[in-house]
Amino acid sequence: MSKKLRLGVNIDHVATIRNARGGDHPEPIRAALIAAEAGADGITAHLREDRRHIRDDDLSVLMDQLSIPLNLEMAATDEMLDIALRHKPHAACIVPENRAERTTEGGLDAAGQHNRLTDFVGQLRNANIRVSLFIEPNPRQIEAAIHLGAPVVEFHTGHYAHATGAEREAELRRISDAAALAAKNGIEPHAGHGLTFDNVMPIAAIPQLAELNIGHFLIGEAIFGGLDASIRQMRALMDEAR
Repeated sequence: MSKKLRLGVNIDHVATIRNARGGDHPEPIRAALIAAEAGADGITAHLREDRRHIRDDDLSVLMDQLSIPLNLEMAATDEMLDIALRHKPHAACIVPENRAERTTEGGLDAAGQHNRLTDFVGQLRNANIRVSLFIEPNPRQIEAAIHLGAPVVEFHTGHYAHATGAEREAELRRISDAAALAAKNGIEPHAGHGLTFDNVMPIAAIPQLAELNIGHFLIGEAIFGGLDASIRQMRALMDEAR
């Protein structure tokens, strides 16, 4: 029997809704606590440079009140490094960031930014923060993660999520092969981006994957059936796939 696949719930877009009108409602921490009760194994929050959703005070509240691990998504900037070292979340996932993008559009070029990332990853690891690199599922990026000493990689599944037919099958094989390669080299593979009730099971069935991070879809489904129900359904589909 395969090891249980962890579910990380991204709460960014609860903050997006709050920020659309200002004020404090709805509160991201409330969503995080509901997610934990519904079966989430961790909470993910992306503190962007422009603070378009999660804000600094959200991070403080999450660190203070969460009983499950917090995964801080962050760009590789001096500001974000200082914030991570101050708060010391369980994990920090380094992602590419473009102010003009609506959401993260692809994986980090860890190979191309190796020299810049070396000290960044080292400082996080020295602070006992689990470092993850959000990368495309290809061998060159995995090799870079190995050289950087990152214990975790998270594969960008956006191309898989938006593909159909033979193209989707090819993307699935690419993710599966990358997960096997990462695990073979002692790196824990995760995956996320664009996963839904309809497409999650083939990804969840990849035996080497240890965690999926899902946010936008779950928050969207919560509008119709509630956050608790959407997380429980996703959790059930992931468990069925294993």
